[in-house]
Amino acid sequence: MNMESACKEAIALDKQDELSAFRSKFISGDDKLIYLDGNSLGRLPAESKAILERSVTIEWGERLIRSWNEDWYTKNRELGDKIARIAGATEGEVIITDTTSVNLYKLAYAALKFKKDRTRVVTDELNFPSDLYILQGLVKEFGERYELIVVPSGDGMTIDTGVLKEMIDDNTALVSLSHVAFKSSFRYNMKEITSLVRAKEAMILWDLSHSIGAVPGELNESNADLAVGCTYKYLNGGPGSPAFMYVRKDIQDNLFSPIWGWFGEKNPFDFALKYRPGEGIRRFLTGTPPILSLKAIEPTLDMMNEIGMHRIRNKSVSQSEFILRLAEEFLRPLGFQPGSPMDPEMRGSHIALRHPEAYRICKALIDPYTGNAVVIPDFREPDNIRLGITPLYTTYTDLFMAVREIRDIVKDQLFLKYSSDREQVT
Repeated sequence: MNMESACKEAIALDKQDELSAFRSKFISGDDKLIYLDGNSLGRLPAESKAILERSVTIEWGERLIRSWNEDWYTKNRELGDKIARIAGATEGEVIITDTTSVNLYKLAYAALKFKKDRTRVVTDELNFPSDLYILQGLVKEFGERYELIVVPSGDGMTIDTGVLKEMIDDNTALVSLSHVAFKSSFRYNMKEITSLVRAKEAMILWDLSHSIGAVPGELNESNADLAVGCTYKYLNGGPGSPAFMYVRKDIQDNLFSPIWGWFGEKNPFDFALKYRPGEGIRRFLTGTPPILSLKAIEPTLDMMNEIGMHRIRNKSVSQSEFILRLAEEFLRPLGFQPGSPMDPEMRGSHIALRHPEAYRICKALIDPYTGNAVVIPDFREPDNIRLGITPLYTTYTDLFMAVREIRDIVKDQLFLKYSSDREQVT
């Protein structure tokens, strides 16, 4: 394969793409920008912009407080039901509230209280650091009898299921894992892991932040207990958009949130002085939801439910296989190594490429004065260039051009003019 034939293949694949029409539903301020942030922030849906304008000018500007009864009060539950379809859950099992970290804290706390005679918590070193911090804090809060087991990765990219299984014993209360690892894109087999956790009568809590909207959900099919996730990545909710949580319906009334807020009360507008937990998943709500941020999430949820997650996943796998072939052909000779599993069944929807100069290469890709195109990936320590594939708007030509830019920047050593000092946000 040469660059010319790779380019022709990308163009041909784009012409065959059955999801290509959805790219126009997202706003792009620069048509020449190749956006492969992977995935820390999804693009802005055009409809989200229109919805926010209406919400500000009409619902807030004109209707004012009346909008609570007209649309706002039930919005986090309505959108939760739309996420449930994407996550493989049912109505009343998902609700949008707070942040991923806060939701993780609430559900992990509830699980430890429910499994009060067990004192072991299990996670892995590929989990998102914030999740580890929450679990570390909980173990400290619950006391000296509690222990946090962090399963190591033998290759820095995957977790050996056999090693994980050995750590889950009869004293395990909770296993908390990321469905897709944020660096390597390693994906757990949700059914397999949930089954082995439940065989030990422990509880499982999945973080779906890097899989929701990119990988078909299996929460009910796997009989998972709990899950959390964010909405600003593949769900395109915007920076800081609120997170969601899932609690399987048959255990909702057995669990209790550690944070008793008025929106989680049985009837908030009774203004009772003694807290009564709400029914079902509502008991995990806390404070007043951020309505404007909620509104921005809906367009992508509607698109995904219209398309179907299996069609989205099929394109994701096809595109990730394409970029891995290009990387093997054009980048491996320049010192790159794959940082993601090669088996698509073990992978999410982003690809990590490893190189000792990954940080400076990323700086060069983003700089409009270097190379022939602006490519926005993101960098993850210590040496990962993370390329996100969002099937609703990523094209095969985007992927080809990104690989070509990476090759040229390294081949011509254009990255050498950049400092290796890290910026605050990478």
